[in-house]
Amino acid sequence: MQKPILILGACGQIGTELTMELRAKYGKDAVIASDIREGSESLMDSGPFELLDATNYEAIEDVVMHYEIDEVYLMAAMLSATAEKFPMRAWNLNMNSLFNVLNLAKDRKISKIFWPSSIAVFGPNTPKKNTPQSTIMEPSTVYGISKQSGERWCEYYFNKFGIDVRSVRYPGLISWKTMPGGGTTDYAVEVYHKALETGQYNCFLQEDTKLPMMYMDDAISATLNLMEADTEKISVRSSYNLGSMSFTPNEIAHSIKEHIPEFQMDYQPDFRQQIADSWPSSIDDSFAKRDWGWQPKFDLDSTTSEMLRNLRQE
Repeated sequence: MQKPILILGACGQIGTELTMELRAKYGKDAVIASDIREGSESLMDSGPFELLDATNYEAIEDVVMHYEIDEVYLMAAMLSATAEKFPMRAWNLNMNSLFNVLNLAKDRKISKIFWPSSIAVFGPNTPKKNTPQSTIMEPSTVYGISKQSGERWCEYYFNKFGIDVRSVRYPGLISWKTMPGGGTTDYAVEVYHKALETGQYNCFLQEDTKLPMMYMDDAISATLNLMEADTEKISVRSSYNLGSMSFTPNEIAHSIKEHIPEFQMDYQPDFRQQIADSWPSSIDDSFAKRDWGWQPKFDLDSTTSEMLRNLRQE
């Protein structure tokens, strides 16, 4: 029997699909979804839901004790582009929510945590190609600073208190089910919607900006694989590099034109270009492959096919 799981931030881009996949795997009553607002109709109808502020320790503790929660997936966060507009709000949400679940584990009220990091932990001085697992970071965004700080705290709580906390550094994520929530890689989702709606997209990054990306199915698979891995196989307690594909806006445009020949991409870079310029172009994820068998299934062309096929059916 799967012990109860709590998902904080279940209504976001990743949280929605993670909730549905966990419920499909373990049963709806084993997975308690929560967020500060209600989510999609399909999410709300799929199992138990609690309105919950991830920065409120007592409220989380009440839910944990009520449902006898064993594992927490902390998906609540303010993402890169939005965080630059509201830096202190982003810091408070991203850090206080993490301390809340780490301290619940320290007090032995939960036994396992998943907390996502991001390629935003890397900065302009990080090697851009095949970025190593351990390297110079020096993030230049509020989001990246909070994620790097979070990685250090996760490792500290593991070393100091024996907390079983696990993490991956997500690249940009592409999904047709839920719109993204204010990240620098959002163009790679928006472009598919606009290609079908209008046949044209104004991209906020330059055409040659190469960034690591991943189809959401692979991201969910990686998350579950990591959480199911034997404890002794986990050698990284900060956060695992996670790679899949890397492409530029120009390359995604060409991929879409294979399906929609008349599609047109224009380029109007904004403040997000500077954020993207500080991030890697490709990721070395050999530690994840070695430790828990990580292997992506989707490349750019298969992602484009899946995105367009599913969005046409919406």
